[in-house]
Order: sequence, then structure tokens, then C-alpha cells
Amino acid sequence: MLYAIVGEDRPDSLADRLAARPAHVARLKALEAEGRLLLAGPFPAIDSPDPGPAGFSGSLIVAEFSSLAAARAWADLDPYVAAGVYQLVSVKPFKKALPA
Repeated sequence: MLYAIVGEDRPDSLADRLAARPAHVARLKALEAEGRLLLAGPFPAIDSPDPGPAGFSGSLIVAEFSSLAAARAWADLDPYVAAGVYQLVSVKPFKKALPA
């Protein structure tokens, strides 16, 4: 089943986000290589694809896991969690409706 993982960044976390990004992306690429990643990306803190020093307000990952517990366990090990970038992480079952 698919699960949506939403991480909400703590204020002023851009430097920590950038430092942890290579490890974060490596985990996403592993999911992609397994055919389990539907989409992933950050939320710019301002209305711009390149927010510069404004940074990001969080991230969205939609991926396939065997259970909610497995998705939660994977999210808990995210490098952004370890680096203190995320102040809150939500994990919810997700049903893709469109596009078909």
C-alpha cells in the first residue's frame, strides 16, 4: 500500500537540511530503485521553485510499504529526523486516485 510521509521543518533548519540532504536523497533513491517511490520533494517556504535563503517548510514522500508500521519505522530513520530538520513527521495511508 502507498503511504504519505509529511515532514515539517523546524524554523531556521536550512543549514541542517542541506548537510543531511545527500543521505536523505540516497534513501529515496533506494526506494526508487526498488520501484516503491511514487514521488518525493520539498515544500519551498516561499512561492518560488528556488526559495534561496528562505529555505523549505517541509517535505512530502509518497511510497509503498508493507504496512503503516513499516512506513513509520522507515520515516523515523530519515536523516532529516536525525539531524533535527523535521519538527514533526506524519505518516498516513494514501490511495492514489489520479492520474490513473
